[in-house]
Amino acid sequence: MNTKNKKLVKDYWGYIFIAPFIIIFIIFALYPIANTFFLSFTNANIIHGMPGNIIGFNNFISLFNDPMFIRALQNTWLLWLGNFIPQMILALVLAAMFSSTTFKLKGTGFFKAIYYLPNLLMPVTVAALFQHYLTLHGPINSFLVGTTGLMSEPRNFLQFATDTRFTVMFIQTWMWFGQTAIVLVSGMTSISPSYYESAMVDGASQTRMFFKITLPLLKPVLLFVLVTSLVGGMQMFDIPLLLSDGPLGPPDMSVLTMNMFMRARMNHPANAIGSAAAVSVILFFISSFVALILFRVFRTDEQKQQKKQRRVETNG
Repeated sequence: MNTKNKKLVKDYWGYIFIAPFIIIFIIFALYPIANTFFLSFTNANIIHGMPGNIIGFNNFISLFNDPMFIRALQNTWLLWLGNFIPQMILALVLAAMFSSTTFKLKGTGFFKAIYYLPNLLMPVTVAALFQHYLTLHGPINSFLVGTTGLMSEPRNFLQFATDTRFTVMFIQTWMWFGQTAIVLVSGMTSISPSYYESAMVDGASQTRMFFKITLPLLKPVLLFVLVTSLVGGMQMFDIPLLLSDGPLGPPDMSVLTMNMFMRARMNHPANAIGSAAAVSVILFFISSFVALILFRVFRTDEQKQQKKQRRVETNG
């Protein structure tokens, strides 16, 4: 067998080895995505059967004319930003302390494990736990009314929009800040100590080194955290659903998210599958558009230089 035939045999083996992944990806990922895009342009529903008739952009037009959809879109962004900002601040502070050579904290592995533990809990369990805490006869009311006397009478927290929103934001922050901190610690420890040694020789303070060395070199990790958190935030569902009285119920639809709205469309008397698919397509485009902006904003100086050089070579 000559060299060319041997190379051909090797190539075939390579295709055989990657075939299972490609087949599974097409069946369980690519096809559902393509089918969702197709259904978003139809009036498909369970009652009249699938796939329905093509109706163009009618589903999208009706969604943007629906005040409930606009409310869900606003709530989704509010709940995500309300938990991501404090989560990021807390994670950055903890990561800086864990990776700092000045503090030299002991037992950092133990604290990392403790902070990461909430992320291992099922969201349904956490939501049920906080729902119990915030009832009229729950431990929080017992503490505020009976033990400390800070409140004169019990308060059903989950019947108030502000309280429910704050609870969802707090749970999301509490569950995810540990994982974010661990990712940031990994990024910080990969930065060469020589940068900090040179800065210390020049008399730079810890604060100045953090903002001038750590954060700029941490851009790729910050981008990863931002994009993954964005995707997760846009898909927020189980915790706000369980803490509210149904997807469209009180308190005043204050935690109605895009995924909850999608579920409501699916459970609509008309079982509007096409309209629900349109919601998921809008979510896809929002997440992709914002992610592209983040990729552009968080480009490193090296990446900017490489792009500039490629542009010069192309024009030259």
